Amino acid sequence: MLREETVKCCKQKSMDSAKLHIAMFPWLAFGHFIPFLQLANDLAKRGHRISLLLPTNALLKLKHMNLYPQLITLCALTIPQVEGLPPGAETTADDRRNSLDGSLEVAFDGLQDEVKSILLHMEKPNLVLYDHAYWIPELVLEMGCKTVRFSVVSPTVSALSLLMWAIKGKGRAVTAADLMEAPPGFPSDSKVVLREHEAYQVSRFANAPTNRMKVFDRVGEALKRCDAIAFRACNEMEGQYCNYIATKLGKPVYCTGPLLPEPPREEAFDGEIARWLDKFEPNSVIFCAFGSELALQKEQFHELVLGLELTGLPFLVAVRPPEGSSSIEEALPEGFEERIKGKAIVHGGWVQQSLILRHKAVGYFVNHGGSASMWESLACHCRIIVAPPNRYDFALNARLMTEELEAAVEVQTDENGRFFKENLCNAIKSVMGGNIQKENHNDFEAQSSRVFREPRRICVNAGVVGQPLPDNCGTSK
Repeated sequence: MLREETVKCCKQKSMDSAKLHIAMFPWLAFGHFIPFLQLANDLAKRGHRISLLLPTNALLKLKHMNLYPQLITLCALTIPQVEGLPPGAETTADDRRNSLDGSLEVAFDGLQDEVKSILLHMEKPNLVLYDHAYWIPELVLEMGCKTVRFSVVSPTVSALSLLMWAIKGKGRAVTAADLMEAPPGFPSDSKVVLREHEAYQVSRFANAPTNRMKVFDRVGEALKRCDAIAFRACNEMEGQYCNYIATKLGKPVYCTGPLLPEPPREEAFDGEIARWLDKFEPNSVIFCAFGSELALQKEQFHELVLGLELTGLPFLVAVRPPEGSSSIEEALPEGFEERIKGKAIVHGGWVQQSLILRHKAVGYFVNHGGSASMWESLACHCRIIVAPPNRYDFALNARLMTEELEAAVEVQTDENGRFFKENLCNAIKSVMGGNIQKENHNDFEAQSSRVFREPRRICVNAGVVGQPLPDNCGTSK
């Protein structure tokens, strides 16, 4: 029934006159759904029509974020059941083993017929935006649609993926040294680099035998086959990396901006956490969040909360229960709850991160270096402390913020990528008072109304869709 309603709705909206019709098909993760939907809102704000393809349950959870329902159609997808995928799983949040067995990627690739059917039952899109679905350009070739590979992560991540894809394409193994040396044409002054232990971990992943397509292969193929490329990035911060990819692939590359959610017109932040924060002085509370899907090892979780306790400041932690634990409470160090009573909250569920970061009591933000957290932190008033786990996209984001922009500090780790409570405490204390990170971060925050929140224009020029458009639908390079 939902599928029939989706097709009917798509047909109805295809009859309405509008500037462009743009279809979007993101990878099966909320960290991808939300930027795609935010971009859809940004484009719909300027009169374009969007058809965004999402799994059924994700569609229901996200429909409240559709700010232009008269222009944005959310089209439901039914994720096929494949071997190894838990019943009912639709996203990476549902399939915690996905990184090990790749069953969600198999289900994702199994959507080709359904995606094609939905696209054929609507007015032909002018553009189709995708990320991991490298097969989209071939799928829509006969429809005459132009395709844009939209990456929700930093262009530095795509550059690294392209490097691994090229090396593996030559039939040799990827080494740590490969990943620590800038490839030809890469910005020579870049400080966004992997450290030795990170490069070693990535090379092990790249060379591990598998009968499934690896993520860097998907990225490489997706970038090779599309007509144009877009990044969730700002030219002011990462333009040199966009230029590198444009030169390397000979394709237009565009920046969408960070796609931050619009701040609420009325403060909607209430409940236990809001009341607790209201008790503290301005800029005195540490907020720590590591994303909705990342689960730390229990040892690292202990070092995290004990390090926060060492600072002597009040703190709010919002993380998933660590690996092997069913709840946050059972994972806490012995005696910890009694010691922090009234001075801290450790929460194991979802929180209103953007509203917490805007609360006057919050002065420090400890995060994992995820893309959404990176952009939100740069646009808020809090001092930024980054503690990236062993994942190369988080590590590259951390280097961008700490080494290149000098707007944050990174927690020191050992040769295995582990941090200790003293390292975390020292990193937080290092951003207290006046320092270069505070000055640079204040500069970025001051620019946020102009650089971060201004409408960006993406991939809708004559060279991509084959028709002239008004100035307010031009490109942003």
